[in-house]
Amino acid sequence: MFFDSLFHRLLFGLLWSNNQTFKKRIHSILKAEKKDHVCEEAVYSSLFRAHSKTIFNFIFYKYGNEEKAHDAVQEAFVKLWENCSKVPPQKAKSYVYTVANNLYLNVLKAEKVRLKYAEKAPSATDTVSPEYVLEEKQFQEKLDKALNALPENQRTTFLMNRIDGMKYQEIAEMEGVSVKAIEKRMHLALKSLREHIDGI
Repeated sequence: MFFDSLFHRLLFGLLWSNNQTFKKRIHSILKAEKKDHVCEEAVYSSLFRAHSKTIFNFIFYKYGNEEKAHDAVQEAFVKLWENCSKVPPQKAKSYVYTVANNLYLNVLKAEKVRLKYAEKAPSATDTVSPEYVLEEKQFQEKLDKALNALPENQRTTFLMNRIDGMKYQEIAEMEGVSVKAIEKRMHLALKSLREHIDGI
């Protein structure tokens, strides 16, 4: 779009002006285009330096969250860069203010939705009976006691396999023993746990 408009203006100048006037017109058009373009790194950088702190303060003072205010300002300036050809420098400040504010409002809306859902969602204890909760607690206590009674190598092997999901080969490599030794540890651990706890 930028190049199309520039091309047409240059072509028009070529057709209707003499050579010297044409050169001057090219120079003034290019200068105007460059100055009036947020896509120019110098223009963008000067806008960031001039306005990022005040926009941050605006968002921070309005909503009171420093981290989210930083995020909103950064995201707003990213949006400005992505749309730099559409935003003239004189409108860049209000553009970034608006984008940063809208981004923060979206964050707040999302948090409100999450909070509403959390209030409505039943907790795990609401859907189960008190008897179940008690049984689960008693089972956990028995399991902890039985695990603590195991020799350290059997307990480690059992937890690596059943909790971390590691294969016997992986455990053997970590422990520096054979797979057979790990199989034996696991067999003894399960036998001991079954003696202490029903249904394991």
